[in-house]
Amino acid sequence: MTEFKNTERELHLFRLRLGAAAGLVILAFALLVGRLVDLQVIRHSQFAAQAEENRISVVPIPPNRGLILDRNGVVLARNYSAYTLEITPARVADLDATIDALSQVIEVQPRDRKRFKKVLEESKGLESVPIRTRLTDEEVARFAAQHYRFPGVEIQARLFRQYPLNEVAAHVIGYIGRKSQRDIDALSDREDKEGIDLLSNYQGTDYIGKEGLEKRYEEYLHGTTGYEEVEVSAGGHAVRTLSSTPAVAGNNLILSLDVKLQQVAEAAFGDRRGALVAIEPDTGDILAFVSQPGFDPNLFVEGIDSQNWDALNNSPDKPLINRPLTGAYPPGSTFKPFLALAALENGRRTPQWGFNDPGYFMFAGHKFRDDKEGGHGYVDMYRSIVASCDTYYYMLANDMGIDAIASFMKPFGFGQLTGIDLDGERPGVLPSPEWKKHYFKTPEQQRWYAGDTVSIGIGQGYNAYTPLQMAHAIATLANDGVVMTPHLVKSIENSKTGERTLTVPAESFRIKLRAQNLQVIRDALVGVNKEGTSATAFKGAPYTSGGKTGTAQLFQVKENEKYREGHVSERLRDHAWFIAYAPADHPRIALAVLVENGGFGAQAAAPIARQIFDYFLLGKKGPTGISQPAPEIEVHDD
Repeated sequence: MTEFKNTERELHLFRLRLGAAAGLVILAFALLVGRLVDLQVIRHSQFAAQAEENRISVVPIPPNRGLILDRNGVVLARNYSAYTLEITPARVADLDATIDALSQVIEVQPRDRKRFKKVLEESKGLESVPIRTRLTDEEVARFAAQHYRFPGVEIQARLFRQYPLNEVAAHVIGYIGRKSQRDIDALSDREDKEGIDLLSNYQGTDYIGKEGLEKRYEEYLHGTTGYEEVEVSAGGHAVRTLSSTPAVAGNNLILSLDVKLQQVAEAAFGDRRGALVAIEPDTGDILAFVSQPGFDPNLFVEGIDSQNWDALNNSPDKPLINRPLTGAYPPGSTFKPFLALAALENGRRTPQWGFNDPGYFMFAGHKFRDDKEGGHGYVDMYRSIVASCDTYYYMLANDMGIDAIASFMKPFGFGQLTGIDLDGERPGVLPSPEWKKHYFKTPEQQRWYAGDTVSIGIGQGYNAYTPLQMAHAIATLANDGVVMTPHLVKSIENSKTGERTLTVPAESFRIKLRAQNLQVIRDALVGVNKEGTSATAFKGAPYTSGGKTGTAQLFQVKENEKYREGHVSERLRDHAWFIAYAPADHPRIALAVLVENGGFGAQAAAPIARQIFDYFLLGKKGPTGISQPAPEIEVHDD
């Protein structure tokens, strides 16, 4: 009986265990069925999409960047294809060891390593980072034979930007460089001209415009990124291309610049520092835009190395500064023709009004000296410009007052942004009591003194203008007061159709000037080149031109002292100016030349302008040596 009860108990326990096991099995099957229903029914579309994404890879196709050409079709910026050796950091276990091993197959210099690490830090979102660019065919072949040893390292065919004329017009063209995080942030919230998200349009593009026209017209030059849908295997290898949307190449920029004229202008400076801007008066086309010394923009495309960067950045000649655009200098005597025109328009002077110049102007117990001791004798308006008489303009500025001067000069662009199609333009300084209050902090500094106005009359004092503004002003005067916006891009060319869209701005406005007053000033400017301060530079010219020399002081000479160039450090010497236009009767070109620390405008700047005019008007370079003429009017060397 006891035995029977034990058997019953064991059977009961067995059934309980069997039931529990069956319950667990049923629960497990229920969970599996539930999971299957969740995956195959409830979340089917979600996982089907993920599976499709794993099977299909979308590969961006970067577009060809647009070209930059001068007005005659000379290529200033182009693209070329080359191979690069690239590393995908996420697929490489030990970067340093991989680079060491690579250097046994392909030469990897220390500067390549430095650039790689710098780009790696700045480009965390990039899939691959180049360790070597522009590989030779032999290097490509060597790596291909050893490719199996380097997972995560690939050779890619890339397009590279090239500036074939090197330093020529570098400050105009600018350069491109690798996208930085700052560039990505700037793109993220913007749309292009067609409403396309800019950041998405840069997928697969490693480079972007950094300076000059490359930056200003980035939206036009970049183009539209294309895409390929590629089926990939489980191992990540491409199996076939399912669909393709081709990239659209960027548009080409056709500049107003004449690169041959640009080369003549740059060569005319030699090793001197300075700037030149030449403009076609009736269109605003910039024909030449020179900033000397320049730099080679090709150095920046792949990331400039530290040695070249230090040489450019620490040079006392400041080659990276865009002098025509951002350099603000006192205009010296080039300011005088505009002040004379203001006097005529405001009725403060007539062309015939004159006086005997003693060589100085006494005001409030201070002697404002003319550069010519003993004065220029009898001086009327014509002679005041041709002989560049300071005393005449000391008196005139005092008679007119600063408010009338500032009001007249503003429409000519003095102290104003010209609107040129380059970023970073500086407005310069057109002095006025309002400007002084805004610029200075203390009440004593903010006060405008009558003596301030006297210095303004000869282009000194607080006056400070860019070479671009001076070229713009003389172009406006040569264009009978019609103001045209200076511009560098003349048209944008569709790279696919060849259709060109003009970008030349319309006439801004016309300054109301009396024709007879304008003619008085233009006659005097012709006299400057015929018998005045710049007669030496223009002796024998087969065309008639108008111009004005200027010499801008960098420091104040004491009242009882005389400026002696040989006794002054080279970088403290006066700046040399010259503004001019030609031919005088129907101007086709107007320009401003500045030679930093060049001394007298007649000696340093005017001969450069002569070379430009000779080439532009006659198709040849100017004379290399000019003899000293016997001028009809005695002048000081301005």
